[in-house]
Amino acid sequence: MGKSTLLNCIIGEKIVITSEKPQTTRNRIQGIHNISGGQIVFIDTPGIHTGHSRLNKSMVEVARSAISGVDLLLLVVEATALADAGFVHDILKKVTIPVVLVLNKIDLLSDKGLLLNRISDWAALYPFKEIVPISAGRNDGVEHLVSVISGYLPEGPALFPDDILTDMPEKFIVAEMIREKVFRLTRDEIPYSTAVVVESFIERENGVIAISAAIMLERKTQKGIVIGNKGEMLKKIGSQARQDIERLLGTRIFLELFVKVVENWSERPSKLRELGYE
Repeated sequence: MGKSTLLNCIIGEKIVITSEKPQTTRNRIQGIHNISGGQIVFIDTPGIHTGHSRLNKSMVEVARSAISGVDLLLLVVEATALADAGFVHDILKKVTIPVVLVLNKIDLLSDKGLLLNRISDWAALYPFKEIVPISAGRNDGVEHLVSVISGYLPEGPALFPDDILTDMPEKFIVAEMIREKVFRLTRDEIPYSTAVVVESFIERENGVIAISAAIMLERKTQKGIVIGNKGEMLKKIGSQARQDIERLLGTRIFLELFVKVVENWSERPSKLRELGYE
């Protein structure tokens, strides 16, 4: 769907992780965007999906609970997707706030006529306040979307200082950037069996930040895959994550990664609470 790519595009910095795999986002993350004379607080949530594990069910609950207390709901779908009445009803059946439909990835459609058909099909399913076609990956139509959003928001005081981009702490974003590389570099069940915990975050006298983080897996058989032959996969994950973290923090990083196994952590309530998923 590209929710996280869209938020990063609007904020102008990478504050949430992205990948081509579904259900990458697991937490409720706020992004703060200042506009002329105002401030918009975006809430990125996990996508609505059919959850079977305790972790997945928790993610869906996070997404649904985020709807309460907001002024406007953006429903982001891929422009290539067929209009789905069941999907719309499931998500919006109890929604009383204005809803804007965002048709993302319009660059994947072959012609304008097909886009107009998609808009017409979705419009027939629900009284959306607006239907806005965009391509978040190409920053096409995003500025117009922000203008549309601002038109539906009430007046009120700014909730955050104008130099804050997100309410999430640096350690959380660092852990997410490491997890993103696992998502992008591994396959099958590995990404969905992975959590990352930052064990230490220390700024040295020379300005280098030393970070030690654990990549947590659910089964012993997964450990060799994440470490790789002679440690090559773990080195690759660390190298790519370090580059993103250095851009985020604006300083040199010493990143140490290790892998540990916590059997079936995604089904354990105490572990999910510890990781911030419940």
